[in-house]
Amino acid sequence: MAASRPLGAPEPADACAVFHLDSRKVSALRKAMLGIPSVAALAETFKVLGDVTRVRILDALSRSELCVCDIAQLLGLSESAVSHQLRLLRGMRLVRARRDGRMVFYTLDDQHIVRLFEQGMEHVEERK
Repeated sequence: MAASRPLGAPEPADACAVFHLDSRKVSALRKAMLGIPSVAALAETFKVLGDVTRVRILDALSRSELCVCDIAQLLGLSESAVSHQLRLLRGMRLVRARRDGRMVFYTLDDQHIVRLFEQGMEHVEERK
């Protein structure tokens, strides 16, 4: 169903040149779209991924399970800085820890995160 602006009515500054409304499609999409809690959680995940240091940590962990000392040495950061970033990544369930005696090793949380990271890299690489 198409609708149009009345003749002589001023065009809003942000309006399409031709107004078209498919009310069935809009209604179906409104029901299918993410709810506010899911949108907020996804936005928060992307916000956490928007930091260069955290992306570097995720890159390292996508290749191998590592302890804080290894990550700090690899990235040229302090152990304190790495621990702080890992705490944020754990809180967002992007990485998980495994204790082995007194050592704690980190890896990407699950296959969803591995795929998210891989797909992000594919997207970046194809733009080069």
